[in-house]
Amino acid sequence: MGLNNKIKSLSSQRCYIIAEAGLNHNGSMDFAKKLIDVAALAGVDAVKFQKRTVSKLAITSTLDAPDERFPEFGKTYREIREHLEFDFKEYVELKRYAESKNLDFMVTAFDLDAVDFLLSLGVDNFKLASHSLTNIELLKYLAQKQKRTILSTGMAEIDEIDHAVDIFKKNKASLELMHCVSAYPTPLDECNLMMISKLKSRYDLPVGYSGHELGYLPTVLAVALGAEIVERHFTLDKMMVGFDHKMSLEPGELISMVKDIRNVPKIFGSGEKSISKTEWITRNKYHVSIVSAVNINKGDLLTESMVTYRNPGTGMPVKELGSLLNKKAMIDIYADTLLSLDMFTKD
Repeated sequence: MGLNNKIKSLSSQRCYIIAEAGLNHNGSMDFAKKLIDVAALAGVDAVKFQKRTVSKLAITSTLDAPDERFPEFGKTYREIREHLEFDFKEYVELKRYAESKNLDFMVTAFDLDAVDFLLSLGVDNFKLASHSLTNIELLKYLAQKQKRTILSTGMAEIDEIDHAVDIFKKNKASLELMHCVSAYPTPLDECNLMMISKLKSRYDLPVGYSGHELGYLPTVLAVALGAEIVERHFTLDKMMVGFDHKMSLEPGELISMVKDIRNVPKIFGSGEKSISKTEWITRNKYHVSIVSAVNINKGDLLTESMVTYRNPGTGMPVKELGSLLNKKAMIDIYADTLLSLDMFTKD
């Protein structure tokens, strides 16, 4: 695709923005609904949560090992994870609430039981986290369900992405990829946004960016580089206890990021050279027009020595001088006057 066609494609593209509530509800339905409110206010396309079957997350010794990170949630890894899970009735309520705000309801499924749970809920938009990219069992199971699936590619080697994509293509299943760096937060010099175009060219699939940087500059740059989807964690308050709050966007940041992303196509424009309405205001002030350099008497033939060029630009532009030269003045014209065709004979 040529540069001009790329610009046209970018200027017409509306990025699909996912606000990742994730675990930042801290197990509270009240917080979860407030997050949905923020997502709706920001103008995103989807709000996303996460669903795990805690008993299938890890081996028993890992789940029951002491974990002192978040004593408010529990004393072991299992207790912490279970504290953050919503049940079916709660998910029904969250889905209904999100959809009442005109948001797509999306959930990351971490295991087969989670997929079944979400399907029974009527979820149509699935996300797979980066660490699921090598979970072949989960990839095959979800691909067979023929639901919209977005897959993050953090921590993966190219051959592993190849294998994951092949599973979905063999099942003729919908798949969108997200360039992602699984570092929390991601240093700016590790964002590697050039992977967006590499993934697009290699797989011929929609490609986006799942960012974990502090702030959101790389996310906006990703959209400028052609990301069709972006996903960012957000929180009510970075100082809350929990896994992801510190590297999440607060409400004001999310709102600002969405505004900046929506402006990207406007900034790219059409790629065609034209004078905008606002440029005409400036042009009329500062471009030069054809002006009489001397007094011109009625009946004089206009020569180039009789004109000069001054602003404002509301008179005849210099490029139209040829249509005036050697024409006879029909009236007396004082020096320092904007010249126009109706001051001269037509022949």
